[in-house]
Parts: sequence; C-alpha cells; structure tokens
Amino acid sequence: MDQRFYILLLIIFLRYALIASLAFFIFYKILKSRWASRKIQQVFPKRNNYLREIGYSLLTILIFWIVALSTFTPFIKPYTKQYAVIGDYGWGYFAFSIVLMLLIHDGYFYLMHRIMHHPRLFKTLHKVHHMSTNPSPWAALAFQPAEAVIEAGVIYVIVFSIPTHRSAVMIWLALMMLYNVYGHLGYELYPKNFQRSWLGKWFNTSVNHNQHHKHFQGNYGLYFLWWDRLFGTIRKDYDEEFDRVKSLAK
Repeated sequence: MDQRFYILLLIIFLRYALIASLAFFIFYKILKSRWASRKIQQVFPKRNNYLREIGYSLLTILIFWIVALSTFTPFIKPYTKQYAVIGDYGWGYFAFSIVLMLLIHDGYFYLMHRIMHHPRLFKTLHKVHHMSTNPSPWAALAFQPAEAVIEAGVIYVIVFSIPTHRSAVMIWLALMMLYNVYGHLGYELYPKNFQRSWLGKWFNTSVNHNQHHKHFQGNYGLYFLWWDRLFGTIRKDYDEEFDRVKSLAK
C-alpha cells in the first residue's frame, strides 16, 4: 500500500488525539478544581467511561480511514470532483469550499442524526454514542461501527457534488474535530447571553449538545441550529439551561 495512505491514517488519528487530549488535559486536569463550578453537569465521568469513549473512537478512526481511502481508488476517484491544483479554481473558491463543506456536513448530520434516533434504528446505529450521557472530549468520535460508516458517508456527498482540494478537505475536517470536541467538552466557552444574540442563536453550543446527550431528544445540530429551529427540534429549556450554566462561573 502507498505510504501516503498510512500518513493519512496518522493524520486522522492525530487530529483526534491531539485536539481531544489537549481539551481533556486543560479542562479535566489543569482547570478541574478551579472550574468545577462551571461544568455543565456537576459531576465528572468515571475512568471506564473515558476508556470506552477512546476505544470506540479508535475504531471510528479506522473506519474513517477506510472510507477516505476508497475515494482514491480507480473505481471511485474518476467520478469525483477532486482537483489537485489550487489555481484551477483559485484561492477564493478554495476558501469558499471550506464554508460549503461545513454547510453540507451540517445538513447531512442533522438528517442522519434524526434518522438514527428512530426507535427502530437507535439501538443498532446510535446507542453507543449515547452511553456518554455526561460526555467528555474523548466522546467526539465514540460511535459504533455502523454509525461511523454513516458519519463518514458525508465524504461521498461532498466529493461527488462539489470541487474539492485535498488541503481544503483537511481544513474542514480539522474544524469539524475542533467543534466536535467543543460540543462534547462539558464546559461552555461562549460568553453569557451568546445564545440569545442575533448571531449566537444560530450556532450550536456545548450546552445545547450536552442537553442532547443528557435527555436523548432534541438539539440534533452539529455546527449550527437553523435546522433545529426550522423543524422545531430545539429544546424549549435550552436558553434557560445556557443561562444557568453561565451563572455558575465564579
């Protein structure tokens, strides 16, 4: 196998390992005592929860790698819109494509998330991720294999629908990992009243996604909240919960 493919596996692993471990080290070690009152749920997960999250995340990384590899095979790549020279589309499109990938991914995630919460599918597709009722940064990729395949499927949607440069894809995936870890952080980093502002009302927050893990229903978005607001799936107590969490800061 081409050495570049192993480098790709290393990149996918390091993206998770570095971002999640840094977040864990800062918020669950260095600031644990000082910021304990700021934690969204006022308890910390047990060690076995961390180990489960890491174990499933490592399996997800392997599945993500296999799916990514498939887009470079001669059976698939000729039919994608991947391009190698940035100048073919210019730097303006390069930057725009990153935003476009975030938007496509957000819509894809919301739809798949709603489907996986169907009672007949939840146990098979999504139960493992919801074992983290009080998630930590390690939970960002803690999926059972079937869900990991579904989550990775957005790659196909993107490479078949819009022109993509490999570097733009890597930037998008890095942003995805950052926001995913933030969503499972267990702490809210946005300022007080952010969720009520004209801009903040459209962005997903750690409080919002933490509610989803705790209550299992509502708040299905990834980066943004417009799908939740459009379809009425945002929890009615979201604003109040955000206010409560921000009032805990000492």
